[in-house]
Amino acid sequence: MAPPHDGPWLDDAAGRLIRPYTVSGGRTEPTAQLDLLTQVLATGGTPLGYLGPEHTEALGLCAAPISVAEIAAQLKLPAVVTKVLLSDLVDCGVLTLRAPDFYHNPTDRSLLEAVLDGLRRQL
Repeated sequence: MAPPHDGPWLDDAAGRLIRPYTVSGGRTEPTAQLDLLTQVLATGGTPLGYLGPEHTEALGLCAAPISVAEIAAQLKLPAVVTKVLLSDLVDCGVLTLRAPDFYHNPTDRSLLEAVLDGLRRQL
């Protein structure tokens, strides 16, 4: 008998055995206003009610500010599913949201130079 594991159900050849939208209960619309660059941070509060394992895993990633895109990548879930999970966590009061610092200055030269440098390295 194989030992139980806490991670997502994976098969080395097939990948994730549970469809991503099962994680969000088939929901595709988050209740909170999130985009890929939104920063989320755990409040330290205790969630009321049951959270699924993906909720718990996402919450564990939010000890320091982290973007929605980074969480989606670490959970290996589509961004829209991740947004629904994070919305659930915001709704139960265990996550806060904030826009990235450069939202207030979208033409920040250092940000644009960093993007340009990254693009040049890809070519």
